[in-house]
Amino acid sequence: MWTSGRMSNAKNLLGLGISLYFWGLMDLTTTVLSGSAGPLTEGQEDNLSDKLHQRMKRSWVWNQFFVLEEYTGTDPLYVGKLHSDMDRGDGSIKYILSGEGAGIVFTIDDTTGDIHAIQRLDREERSQYTLRAQALDRRTGRPMEPESEFIIKIQDINDNEPKFLDGPYVASVPEMSPVGTSVIQVTATDADDPTYGNSARVVYSILQGQPYFSVDSRTGLIRTALMNMDREAKEYYEVIIQAKDMGGQLGGLAGTTTVNITLSDVNDNPPRFPQKHYQMSVLESAPVSSTVGRVVAKDLDEGINAEMKYSLVDGDGLDVFDINTDPNYQVGIITVRKPLSFESKKSYTLKVEGANPHLEMRFLNLGPFRDTTTVHISVEDVDEPPVFEPSFYFVEVPEDVEIGTTIQIISAKDPDVTNNSIRYSIDRSSDPGRFFYVDITSGALMTARPLDREDVSWHNITVLAVELS
Repeated sequence: MWTSGRMSNAKNLLGLGISLYFWGLMDLTTTVLSGSAGPLTEGQEDNLSDKLHQRMKRSWVWNQFFVLEEYTGTDPLYVGKLHSDMDRGDGSIKYILSGEGAGIVFTIDDTTGDIHAIQRLDREERSQYTLRAQALDRRTGRPMEPESEFIIKIQDINDNEPKFLDGPYVASVPEMSPVGTSVIQVTATDADDPTYGNSARVVYSILQGQPYFSVDSRTGLIRTALMNMDREAKEYYEVIIQAKDMGGQLGGLAGTTTVNITLSDVNDNPPRFPQKHYQMSVLESAPVSSTVGRVVAKDLDEGINAEMKYSLVDGDGLDVFDINTDPNYQVGIITVRKPLSFESKKSYTLKVEGANPHLEMRFLNLGPFRDTTTVHISVEDVDEPPVFEPSFYFVEVPEDVEIGTTIQIISAKDPDVTNNSIRYSIDRSSDPGRFFYVDITSGALMTARPLDREDVSWHNITVLAVELS
């Protein structure tokens, strides 16, 4: 019969927590002996001995051994003992060990059956070994028992700290979020055995980031913990989360990770004009669609929440000026809509509104999300050339008219307020024959040479008017 340990002291075997499985080879029945840790009473030991003797002579035992990982002693680590009831203690039985790790990780004393581990055992590398044992007649080499297979299981110790394999983390949460809003879930893994003790039972805590954030100790879910977190006041947070095994108890191993949290923007800031009055000027000669000036309403938000829409809401220049929104810089650009005249109107007043087009209903109480400013526009005078009234003259003249006869009075006027004096002259390229003359001050157009219809029937004369400054 195969046994594990010394069968004469079965209570010590069971005290080590080793389970013994007995198979009867003749009647194929199975008996399982198991017990809680601790020595058997004297009566229990006698009862066990009686049961063993009642079994068939050729029955054998399959054992399962347990040994702790990470043994740090200098001597080989004792694992257990194999023993055949054919062994009379005279050294005639030779024990042979084969299978996974035999001779490399585990050795057996071929005389006593004692098994030792000769290498450091790491459960995270390998959790169990399957081996086979055989008892031979030392003299003849003949098997004394059928080959027996057994398992050595490596028991876990807490030698691995929790690790955040996906860290560091990056997350965002809208500013002004209610307390308890989910931000991100972090997860730590522990290489220790989750089915044995608390070595892999992880508890989360927050080391840095309070009072702004909290973490669920069981799930690792990070939530907001403070009301009215304002991005415009503080945008970035570095949160450090700790995961500790052993259920967070004293002596547990710990690992940490960093979570970089950004508050994303919401539209909680109304636009405001930094100045309530703008003074601008524009030349009266400015063409239509030309720029007069720019206004800007400041918004502490960003992106779509800071977008602006400008409009003219009041004033005496609504039909003279326009305003457009520059989408890149969110400024209002005032432009000329109609031609200007300093002589007709020297100034205009506009009321400009800047408003957010994208609103969030829950923040409307912080509004109104619009603001107004007043723009005064002065029209500047430009020294304009004289203007003929009318700009075209048609004159009929008899061909026999006397030289020096006034045939038309040409009139031009300075459109400027100054109304400067005008001087007239004839563009000689239009009258190369010098048939006509214009008085420099009065604009009287006179004949200077005899006219002959049969020679020249039409004269197209250009008269110039020059303003004296």
